[in-house]
Parts: sequence; structure tokens; C-alpha cells
Amino acid sequence: MSRLHPEISEPLRRLIERQKIFFAATAAAGTRVNISPRPTDLLRVIGPNRVVYLDLTGSGNETMAHLREDGRLTFMFCTFEGPPTILRLYGRGRSHQVDSPEFEALLAEHYEGRRPTGARQIVELEADLVQTSCGYGVPLFAYEGERPVLDEWAERKGEAGVREYQQQKNRISLDGRPTGLAAAG
Repeated sequence: MSRLHPEISEPLRRLIERQKIFFAATAAAGTRVNISPRPTDLLRVIGPNRVVYLDLTGSGNETMAHLREDGRLTFMFCTFEGPPTILRLYGRGRSHQVDSPEFEALLAEHYEGRRPTGARQIVELEADLVQTSCGYGVPLFAYEGERPVLDEWAERKGEAGVREYQQQKNRISLDGRPTGLAAAG
């Protein structure tokens, strides 16, 4: 029921682009496994085995801590509408922090240079395994729309308020691991 693919083919790219949500999973030795839902509007397939997503500030930052320490990263997409499929991209990830040369280059090339208030990093996945499976057990859901809450929160706080929040909440993981988030300057 599962199938391995050498790369993200055009049909798989189209499947990714049709989804409204994906899940990012990370872990490091001795840590909890972290699985986070992410919106696909900030995700870009930028090569046959490369995917990036522009990550917004959240209540924690396990992804950055785990990538810094271990690097393993998995993205999972489930089709909640239409034919059932689960797509997993396994590989190595990197975090490109706001204002780093890598962040700015990816932002310019793949996001028209637009950085939303609350942007924290661009996460890059270099997939070494692409797998599909049946998805027969995934229920059907109807998409209602995006929640505006995170964007509204960031806009109310402003850039300085978001940076202050990141310094308080995003520098250490749940397991006490440093995320590597740059100190406010």
C-alpha cells in the first residue's frame, strides 16, 4: 500500500499545493517528539527534493531546537478531500533565522520579499525519502477557511512586541534545549 518515490514529482507537487495543512515532525535524542500543524500557504516546493516553509512565531519553538541538535525532519500531508493519500517527506532540515543571509535570499526568491509580521524562520527540508501511502483511514473534512488569529495577534504586538515574545518563549524548548534563536539586538 505504500510506495517510495525518488523525488517530489509533478503529480506529488500538485497534491501538496492542493492541501490546506501539513504536519512537521522533529525530535532529538532524549526529547519529546514534536508534531506541529502548519498552513500550506507559506510552504514552497523549490526543487525535486527541497521544500521550505516560512514559520511564524508560536508558543514554543521545538522545531528550531531539534533541527539545531539533530536535523531530522518529516513533513506529512493528508488528503482530507478527494482521493485518499498520505504523503511523507523524510530528510534533513535547517532553520534559517530572520535577517540571516539565507533567510533573506529565500524570502526574496520564493516569497516576493514579503515578510509577515511574526516571521521567525524559514525551515528548509532536503528530502532523502518521498513516500506515499493509501490514506484510506483518513476521514473526509470540508475546508472552511483560515483562522486570522495568529496574524491579528502579531499585528497587534508589532515587530518589537513579537521579538520580545520570541525572546521570552522561543529561546528554550520544552525539554530545556536551546533553540539558537538570536538574541534581540
